[in-house]
Amino acid sequence: MSDALSAFGNDPWWVIGLKALLIFVILVLLTLFNIWWERRVVARMQHRIGPNVHGPFGLLQSLADGVKLAFKEDLIPKAADKVVFVLAPVIVVVPAFVTFSVIPFGPEVNFFGHQTPLQLTDMPVAVLFVMAIASIGIYGIVLGGWSSGSTYSLLGGLRSSAQMISYEVAMGLALVAVFMYAGSMSTSDIVAAQDNLWFGLILLPSFIIYSIAMVGETNRAPFDLPEAEGELVGGFHTEYSSLKFALFFLAEYINMATVSALATTLFLGGWHAPFWIDEFWAGANQGYWPVLWFFGKVLFFIFIFIWLRGSLPRLRYDQFMAFGWKRLIPISLVWIVAVATMRVARNEGVFDEGFGSNPQFWLIVIGVLLAVLLLTFFLPEKDADEVAPTSAAPRTGGFPVPPMPAGGAVRGAAAPLVFRSEADREVSNG
Repeated sequence: MSDALSAFGNDPWWVIGLKALLIFVILVLLTLFNIWWERRVVARMQHRIGPNVHGPFGLLQSLADGVKLAFKEDLIPKAADKVVFVLAPVIVVVPAFVTFSVIPFGPEVNFFGHQTPLQLTDMPVAVLFVMAIASIGIYGIVLGGWSSGSTYSLLGGLRSSAQMISYEVAMGLALVAVFMYAGSMSTSDIVAAQDNLWFGLILLPSFIIYSIAMVGETNRAPFDLPEAEGELVGGFHTEYSSLKFALFFLAEYINMATVSALATTLFLGGWHAPFWIDEFWAGANQGYWPVLWFFGKVLFFIFIFIWLRGSLPRLRYDQFMAFGWKRLIPISLVWIVAVATMRVARNEGVFDEGFGSNPQFWLIVIGVLLAVLLLTFFLPEKDADEVAPTSAAPRTGGFPVPPMPAGGAVRGAAAPLVFRSEADREVSNG
């Protein structure tokens, strides 16, 4: 057991209970703040005012909406499986809280007279624990869609499960490079390994892949296909109301905070001071200051979520799934091989002398190349007007058949009919 892990398991019961209570309260308050912040930021992007009446700057608007939602009538459809219908929101929201139990908020501090780390607990496989617990939430979404007795809810639940499973594969592969570089799966050990240089700089492709996968994992725009109101009304929670709907809503925003906190822990140095402030301020990483750095980085990621929602259109479902399976996963595998090769070469002494003797330099070079390859997916395709439609040779006695669209043509674009015979043309005109 490492020195960092030896600090856990020695706290009295009241310290453990108080830590758990503080995590619950922080996540609930953070959810209320994030809802208000999202509405204000999107309103500013759209030249609107946003919530500004209830409380200073409208900060109590989220609380007012939550109370209003709790007092709404709670409806259960006749065709629903009542037991599963009630349990599904609970299955979604409980793992969202549990995953924060291994996230480090800061170093050891004096906590009401007791010396303890600012973290509920830790374990040798803490990151795998987060991935495993987060996966349980998928069952709640699938069961919620199935138990509603609605076609729209069922389709939304199935689409959500396919999306989350697909992007969990890419997310898990992005973390493998972090495990190899840190030499541990413990969250506190990974934060300690980034004392000098953040993994987000050294392992750039992993950082980009994780950042994309976490948006798909949380069903947020532009990847909010399970809740596409133009296709599925509201997705898996179409039939939910009152507190049950509030639990789904709460789980979505807590999951945003969870993946942002995990990205901060794995790639941005965790609770360490940003921009290496500790080099000229000795107390930047001591006491309760690291809590400020940690939540500042988390709010940065949440702002990215909000920014994407207010600026990008929703992807088509086949494009979204193809991007995950054909781009993210293959590039993740190539990157894992590159990182493993560099680690073995360093251990064998290949980089002891000569040009480019620093393995981190080569990792950054390879990472930039793979990141550029990954981002080429977002380049605009060739315009459909520039692609000449293909046509088959007319055949005697045939029927009017439209030409097949070319490789870059937009699906559904208008194209002239190709008549198989002169008689067909006369029939069409007459």
